Amino acid sequence: MGSSAEIVGFGRSVRKLHLSKLLNSTKMSGIEEGKKCAAFAAVDELVKDNQVIGIGSGSTIAYAVQRIATRVKSENMKVICIPTSFQARQLILQSGLTLSDLERHSELDLAIDGADEVDAQLNLIKGGGGCLTQEKIVASCARDFVIIADERKDTVQLGQRWEKGVPIEVIPMAYTPVMKKIQQMFGGQIELRMAKQKAGPLVTDNGNFIIDWKFSADKVWDWTATSTQLKMIPGVVETGLFVGFARKVFFGTADSQVTTRLAPTATLVK
Repeated sequence: MGSSAEIVGFGRSVRKLHLSKLLNSTKMSGIEEGKKCAAFAAVDELVKDNQVIGIGSGSTIAYAVQRIATRVKSENMKVICIPTSFQARQLILQSGLTLSDLERHSELDLAIDGADEVDAQLNLIKGGGGCLTQEKIVASCARDFVIIADERKDTVQLGQRWEKGVPIEVIPMAYTPVMKKIQQMFGGQIELRMAKQKAGPLVTDNGNFIIDWKFSADKVWDWTATSTQLKMIPGVVETGLFVGFARKVFFGTADSQVTTRLAPTATLVK
């Protein structure tokens, strides 16, 4: 028991050190500067006292949590944070923010998350980190859902910049038939995502597998219909297509500028 506790403690200290280096570096890359200024702009504009806030996953979210924590302390604000992943939960706890869950707070004022790609209509590909199901659940519970990203994620059509495809969470026993059905229905390339630091496939927080569907970027897709058809395949838990979810996106640039874009009202499903 003693050595196990030591290993857990060591892991936590390494994680905190990594986040500290990321958030406090004075020699920030252009990409990181873009992430930071987008996150800060969104938090400063939208976060208010007594809110329940959904906290997304990914590297950009670390800056949003940092800014929320700073404002909570300096402005004596009270906010409650709902995580979308183990990583988000750790960020909330390490930043001294109030942690809760959807059982106690099923209606959120705001959810902030990153994205792998954002098109002109604010359709999103998310789930590069494997947390797409929780991210979509939390987004669906929020009155307002916004995206923060660096300018690399901005595109006219999905697939023009993001080349890793649409993540799809699947029940483990179904991954082979699901892959075959997607191939038959939509074409493209489908791969089971493998873990980087263990033998075998990546396993989500929900105990499922992730397959990545690399679709043709040359085709004009109806993403609403495609998302619905994918979810109707038995064995599919959720897809990384977020269609009609985001109201606004904040894009940060390497020179600390922020541009925003609103979704066309007609495309919002919430």
